Parts: sequence; structure tokens; C-alpha cells
Amino acid sequence: MEASARPDSTAPDLLTASELLRALASPVRLGIVRELASGAKRVHELVAALGVNQPLVSQHLRVLRTSRIVAARRDAREVEYTLVDDHVAHIVLDAIRHSQE
Repeated sequence: MEASARPDSTAPDLLTASELLRALASPVRLGIVRELASGAKRVHELVAALGVNQPLVSQHLRVLRTSRIVAARRDAREVEYTLVDDHVAHIVLDAIRHSQE
């Protein structure tokens, strides 16, 4: 089927996909997703891995949470972050690999 022959029902899917990509459109957010691809992390672990300050990591985590890319779980005094869906990790890791070619 040609792209122009596709039904309009794909428009909401394209909008959702573009919102996902917009939420990922930051080197820090890509780094956060890359780090979370290997498992749950706390903010201080993300700060150390990414080499940026805690307020900046928290700000980007807020964007990723709002976009439902990451989820937060309180563990005593700290919050642990995980990816909601492993598909996002594949998108980010593939994009990073592609940029290295």
C-alpha cells in the first residue's frame, strides 16, 4: 500500500509517535533512557552517570514522567526510576548506534 493510500486512522498514531520523539529530543533525556535501559536507577546514580547536576536530571525526569516514558517508585527517602516500556530503550539505543556509524 502506498503511503498516500493509507487511511486517516494513522493520524492519531503519528501524533502520538511525534509526541514521544519530542519528549526524547534532548541529549540528557536520551542519556537517562540509555541508563535506565540497563535497569532501575536513583537520581544520584543518573547524576553520576550523566555528569550533569541533580536539578537538571530532575527536570528532565519530570518531562519523561509526564510523557509516560519513565515511572517513579519511592524507596524510603529516595525515588527509583524505571522505563515504562522497553520499546523506548530500543528506539534510543538504535538511534545512538546509528549515529555512531
